[in-house]
Amino acid sequence: MKVVQTREAVTMKVDQKRRWKILVVAGATMALVAGMVATVPSAYAGGTIKNAENPDQYISLGMGIRTSFTTQEDASASGAQWNNNFAVDNARIYINGGIHKYVKFTFNTECFNCSVNGGNQPPQFAGNSNIGLIDAIGKFEITRPVNFWVGRTLVPTERGELNGPFYHQVYDGFRTPFNQSDISGGFGTGGAGQFGRDQGLVFFGQVDPGGTHLLYAAMVSTGLQSSAGAGPNQRSTLKYSGRLQWNLLNDEMTGNPGYYTAGGYYGDKGDLLALGVSGEYQNQGVGSFANPHSYGTFIGDLLFEKVLPDKAVFTVNAEYKRYWTQSLEAYNDGDCFCMFNGTSVTGYALYLFPQEIGIGRFQPYGRYTFIDSIYQSHHDEFEAGLNYVISEFNARISAYWRTGDSVTNNGPANGAGFNSSVNSAGTGLNESGKHVDSFVIGLQMQY
Repeated sequence: MKVVQTREAVTMKVDQKRRWKILVVAGATMALVAGMVATVPSAYAGGTIKNAENPDQYISLGMGIRTSFTTQEDASASGAQWNNNFAVDNARIYINGGIHKYVKFTFNTECFNCSVNGGNQPPQFAGNSNIGLIDAIGKFEITRPVNFWVGRTLVPTERGELNGPFYHQVYDGFRTPFNQSDISGGFGTGGAGQFGRDQGLVFFGQVDPGGTHLLYAAMVSTGLQSSAGAGPNQRSTLKYSGRLQWNLLNDEMTGNPGYYTAGGYYGDKGDLLALGVSGEYQNQGVGSFANPHSYGTFIGDLLFEKVLPDKAVFTVNAEYKRYWTQSLEAYNDGDCFCMFNGTSVTGYALYLFPQEIGIGRFQPYGRYTFIDSIYQSHHDEFEAGLNYVISEFNARISAYWRTGDSVTNNGPANGAGFNSSVNSAGTGLNESGKHVDSFVIGLQMQY
């Protein structure tokens, strides 16, 4: 009897072989790097120029890049094979300076067209020439409890946003739905910010009740702006946002820029337990001209880091989000600024081995994300990965496998989140219900 294999059966065998090849190549790559980099000298020179007559006046220059290779199931042009995609996820220039003891500034740029949201947005000008402003901050840092920044900066919400893409402990930290200033395409009419930034005034500080450490940050910003007769914000209301963070053990904020955070500190700051709550509100901040709606969020997050014997480090991050956004009727309107409406939860745990192999240490981790829109069923995602930590956030190689029915992008997010737009159900998620596998190798470097 002759057995005839279907095309689907043949494709399945090919994909299974491909997965094994990917795992073998990834393992060999990590081992090769671990061995080879042992011969590379470690040299991180300073990039600061100071005024010899006034040490409070200085300017510093830095850079950061994140680049990755992604292969994802059924993401090829045919829709039946794994795709292959090399991408530059971030390419930034950092400029910081001081003018006075209490007066400083920050000016940072980003490559907006290198690989926006993992390649989901087509590049322009050969994909490498649109370098734009991402931060422009005037800083008045007076005392520990009283400081304020003015200009374009991160909205003080959850830890994930304040980590930015470079200071998560995983390569792609943004796996939950976007905030208002993430899904927007820009500033001004029709926009609500970009890359988690908005333009406004931030007041922040820190106090130390009972030996603990309490950070507070509040921002008044532009938020979503609309044009006459189009969009929900016809009254030009402002957006209000804020964050409270309580560090119950050691103080993590010493040395951090302002109210910015990280997803862990590789044990440098000792044992940490930080609880954070944050939120945003803008009247008529979502929806359409015909169906305006207020925009509101509540977010809770947790960071726990424990330094173990021999300088091994165990780290846990967790986050809960709740969004209140537009009504379902607004989706039928062409001018709708539509967002995710519902809840999401994510959490991951990492273990940094104490032994140094080459010039780095290995850090395996696992992550789970659950997303539930009020307009449809839930979605979830599992991720398992391995970091090779060479110089903490300044030099790190990551490899991870991801599976779930919320996997939609062809690569890591460019500093904002993975669902860059919403569909008819207001989620921006994979609607098929099919679990999709993907594998990513990422390199992060900063100077």
